[in-house]
Amino acid sequence: MALSRIVDSPAAAELTPRAAGAELRCAGAWVLRGIAGLEQRLEALQWPRAGELMIDASAVTAMDTSGAWLLHRTMRALQGRGRAVQLRGLRPGFDAVLQLVAERAGITRTAALGAPGMLYRIGQASWRGLLNALGLVAFLGEAAVLLARSLADPRRIRWRAVLHNLQSAGYAALPITGLLSFLMGVVIAYQGAEQLARFGANIYIADLVGLSMARELSPLLTAIIVAGRSGSAYAAQIGTMKVTEEIDALRTIGVVPMELLVLPKMLALVVALPLLTVYTDVMGILGGMVMARAQVGVTFSAFLDRLGHAMTLSSYLTGIGKAPVFALIIALVGCYQGFQATGSADSVGRQTTVSVVQAIFLVIVIDALFSIAFSRFQI
Repeated sequence: MALSRIVDSPAAAELTPRAAGAELRCAGAWVLRGIAGLEQRLEALQWPRAGELMIDASAVTAMDTSGAWLLHRTMRALQGRGRAVQLRGLRPGFDAVLQLVAERAGITRTAALGAPGMLYRIGQASWRGLLNALGLVAFLGEAAVLLARSLADPRRIRWRAVLHNLQSAGYAALPITGLLSFLMGVVIAYQGAEQLARFGANIYIADLVGLSMARELSPLLTAIIVAGRSGSAYAAQIGTMKVTEEIDALRTIGVVPMELLVLPKMLALVVALPLLTVYTDVMGILGGMVMARAQVGVTFSAFLDRLGHAMTLSSYLTGIGKAPVFALIIALVGCYQGFQATGSADSVGRQTTVSVVQAIFLVIVIDALFSIAFSRFQI
């Protein structure tokens, strides 16, 4: 019984039976141009089920990496079925290409089969985190240098962009920050009034609401809201400009992207966040007053009178002083993550999410450090 199949193309392969198996005679140019048809013909060949297979490549006139890959894959597939395969007659130059393909295929196969271990994943995540932290520090240094130059020469500051960002990050955030702060004051007063009423200390609800809102909750809550609202907007805006190559266009026409996109946002947020904190202080205390009146019968005048004795100027300025630091963190993290976007809209969404998470995390960490420092210095 004769087993043969001729490949009708510039590259040919003929399978013929032998006493101890079969022989595949390869001929022609095994190059990319005719590789698709040759691959189909090789897959359609009726390979013998037993015996040794000899591949004679002495008639191959040309071979590139695609042809070498097809020959290597065919040999590996036959060996995977338990067949003994021998190759002969291949020219030295073509054999070097085949060896290179075999080495690369071995590297790829090993990487695919070997799943990374837990230590590898921990190390890789730690290295990425370190690179991200170093990049953020470098970005902070560049922004600080640019800010110093702009303050030395105020004409470099784009005041129209600053006012626009002040309106979007400050004025437009008044409704949501005011509402949430008012509700927070209501919750604190409601929870505290029940406990204070047991000891007949209803009037001290003013101390609880005033100090908790002014020192901790108002600046922290406002910063978290602004991080989710404005920080994400910064990352999405700059990320979209990065993906659409508008950042490169700005550099081409001689405009410094940091000066146009980052500095106005920083300045606007440093001004807006302390003002929003003052506003949320008022709204939070107002919510506490309303709930104290409804829950334990403390009148507005009595509440304000006790609040004047409970709160000092240092207590009030403690919360206000945190706001500019939080503003810098939110603006820098949002802008930095926007510049890290690459490739597609999916990257923009991913970096926007990362910016919100990192900004909120850093704000809470810095707030904890402030609390430790204030406690140590008895502020």
